[in-house]
Amino acid sequence: MEPLTVAPSTVAPSAAAPLLVVDALGKRFTGVTALHGVSLDVRAGEVLGLLGENGAGKSTLLKILSGAQPPSSGSMSFAGAPYAPADPVEAKARGIVTIYQELSLIPTLTVAENIFIGRAPLTRLRLVDWRRMRRETRAIIARVGLAIDPETPVSALSVAEQQLVEIARALSLSSRLIIMDEPTSALTEAEVARLLGIMDRLRSEGVAIMFVTHRLEEASSICDRVTVLRDGRLAGHLARAPGPIPIPAIIERMVGRAAADLYARPQERHAAGATRLAVRGLVTPKNPEAPNAITLAGVDLDLRAGEILGLAGLVGSGRTELARAIFGADPIAAGTLTLDGAPFAPTSPHDAIARGIGLVPEDRKHQAIFAALGILPNFSVAALSRFTGPLGIMRERAERAALADYRRALSIRMASPEQRIDGLSGGNQQKVILARWLARDPKVLIVDEPTRGVDVGAKAEVHQILVELAARGIAILVISSELPEILAVSDRIVTMRQGRITGEMPALEATEHKLMALMALETRENPAA
Repeated sequence: MEPLTVAPSTVAPSAAAPLLVVDALGKRFTGVTALHGVSLDVRAGEVLGLLGENGAGKSTLLKILSGAQPPSSGSMSFAGAPYAPADPVEAKARGIVTIYQELSLIPTLTVAENIFIGRAPLTRLRLVDWRRMRRETRAIIARVGLAIDPETPVSALSVAEQQLVEIARALSLSSRLIIMDEPTSALTEAEVARLLGIMDRLRSEGVAIMFVTHRLEEASSICDRVTVLRDGRLAGHLARAPGPIPIPAIIERMVGRAAADLYARPQERHAAGATRLAVRGLVTPKNPEAPNAITLAGVDLDLRAGEILGLAGLVGSGRTELARAIFGADPIAAGTLTLDGAPFAPTSPHDAIARGIGLVPEDRKHQAIFAALGILPNFSVAALSRFTGPLGIMRERAERAALADYRRALSIRMASPEQRIDGLSGGNQQKVILARWLARDPKVLIVDEPTRGVDVGAKAEVHQILVELAARGIAILVISSELPEILAVSDRIVTMRQGRITGEMPALEATEHKLMALMALETRENPAA
C-alpha cells in the first residue's frame, strides 16, 4: 500500500521558546501510577505526534492538558506563563482546545450554533445576532476547507465534515494549541488525506497541533516530531531528519522490540483440509434507498478447513458486503453457498450462527460489543445455550469457568469478569470477541479488520491466535485494509474490486505490489509473475 504523503510545511517550526512545556509530569490513582515523570514540549507552527499503545498514558496526559484532571506532580507552562487549568473552560480560555475521538457536537443544532454554543454574538439589545453568527461561521469553516451552509444541521453532515466543524470551533476560540485525539479513526482514505492537508495548512498559519493516533503512517507523514510513551513513561522523541519519521523507529519505542517482529509470518503453518465453505456466483440486490452502495456481482470463493484466507481490497471493494452476505446479515439475490458440501442459504445471522459461522465485524464498538455490560455477558452472548440449564437458568459457574479458560488461552488482560468491556484496550476487547465465537466451536470464522484500533504490540498476539485457531481446523476468512497484515497471517489471498473477485495467489508468492495491481483490476486475473 502506498504510504500517505503530506508535504511538510514550508514554515519551519519556531526555534524560539516552546509554546507548551510539560516538565516531569506524574499522575497517580489509587494503587496505580499512570504517568511517571513525563516531559515534552510543543512549538507554535508544528505538529507533534503523541504516540503509544493503549495504557501508555496518552489519555491521562490529554486529560491533564485539557484541565479535566490535575497532575499529581510536575509542572506545566504555556506561552511562557505557568499553566495549571482548574477545568476545561480555563484551558480553552488559555488557548488549548482538545478534540476528542468521540465528537462533542450536538446533532440537532446547526453548524453555526455548534461553533458558537454558549458564546453567541449579541446585538446591542442583547439578542442573538444571527446574521453575524452566520457570517463569522462562513469565514471560520472556510479556513478548514468546508463549503456548507452555516444553517445545516450537524446531523446531516458526514463524520469527516463533523470533524472539520470541531476544528473550526477550536479555531473560533483563537486556539493556539489544538489537541486531536484519534481524528482519523472513522474516516476514509480520501477524508484522511483532506484532514492531513488541513492540519498542514493550520501549521503554516502558526497553530500548534498535538496529534494522537494509532495510525503510524499518518504520524510519520504529517508530524514534525513525535513523542512516544510506553507504560506511563517517556520512551523517546523522534524528529524529521529531513524526511518522514521512520515507522520502524516509532514502533521500537512503542513496544520495545523490532518492528519486523509485528508482521513476522508465524513459522508453524498447517496444511489446509477439504473445502469448508464454497461460494458460487454470489450477487446481492441493489438498495433503492442507497443507489451508490456496493453490491456483489458474481463472487466465487472457496474456503478450506484449517486455512486462513486473506481478503484484500480497497475501501468500497465489497469485502465487508461479502462477509455480511455469508453471515446472513444482508440478503442474497442470486448464487449459492455450500457448507461442508451441504446447501447453505442463511436468511439471518441466527441461521448462520446455528450452522457454525461466526463474524467478528469491522466496527467493534457499534457492532460487536455491548459497551455498558461486563466482560462476562459480552463473552457468553453467542453461546447462551451452552451455559443454560434445562429450565432456562444460566449456569454461571460453567460460564465463568469457560471465560477463565479463554482468558488464559488468549492472554486477555482484565480486572474481573464484571469489568465493563469498554474499559479494556482495543486488543483485549478483540480477544473477548474472539473468545465469544470460540465458545461456539465454529466451523467458519470471519474476522473483518482484526486489528483495527488495536495497539501495535497486540497485533502480533491477535495474528498468532488466528494461526492457532486455523491449526484446530477452523476455516478463517480475514479481511484487512493493511496489506502487511494480510501477507503475514494468510495462507492464500484473494483480491476484490467493485464487488468482484479480481485475483488469487498463495501468500508466499504475494507482495504488496502484486496485490495492489490485482486490487486495481476490473476482472479476475490469475497470479502473475
